[in-house]
Amino acid sequence: MSRKLPKRFAPILFGLLLSGMMSFIVSGLTTFRSIGFVDGFLFTWITAWLGSWAVAFPVVLFVAPLTRRIVARVTDA
Repeated sequence: MSRKLPKRFAPILFGLLLSGMMSFIVSGLTTFRSIGFVDGFLFTWITAWLGSWAVAFPVVLFVAPLTRRIVARVTDA
């Protein structure tokens, strides 16, 4: 028997996962472009990612409803 979260948590979980994945990728690319693949790269990347994720998650939660409304206005029903 698998236990699942209630459906009401779906938007928060979506925001958590989306912000985590996006900030992970972007911080990895920017870290690599800034310092290259040097000793300590992984630590620097993860440190940058955690800071980015701390900002990205609440921003995604705040911006997602606004973005949905904008998309609804510029697309057909």
